[in-house]
Amino acid sequence: MNAQDTIFPYFCLEVNKEIQPVMRIDKFLWSTRYFKTRNIASTACKKGYAKINGITAKPGKEVFPMDEVVVRKNQIDYKFTVLDIPPSRVGAKLVDIYRKDTTPKEAFEHNELLQYSKDYYRKKGIGRPTKKDRRDIDEYLDGDTNTDETSTIESDSKSKEVED
Repeated sequence: MNAQDTIFPYFCLEVNKEIQPVMRIDKFLWSTRYFKTRNIASTACKKGYAKINGITAKPGKEVFPMDEVVVRKNQIDYKFTVLDIPPSRVGAKLVDIYRKDTTPKEAFEHNELLQYSKDYYRKKGIGRPTKKDRRDIDEYLDGDTNTDETSTIESDSKSKEVED
């Protein structure tokens, strides 16, 4: 056996290797427009908001095609499957080429209900009413008195008709 025989098989292995596209998870989330900047995507990964195939991913974890990714953003768990790796940040219209969104609609509906509850939620007995609260209270009270006055006027006019 000479030196060329020992080198040759290793050389063939490297040539026949399949080149799989690879990208870091933070860069993938940024390039598919889940986050506005790569720094925000990296921070989200560090906080544990990104999972690849059910395992919490650090920012440097690599993403491969057909991986299932879950990203928590704005209290919604976005679920998607990686179809392909983009070369760099892509336009909003081209994002669906690189991922298949499998986020359930219940997540978005839950978020809408949560927003409504936050808008109208105020703990009882905490501070004075705001200007808007005061106007709502006045409108409610004025609305009740108007209906009472009109009902008494109508009942008085009906009673006078009955008497005649």
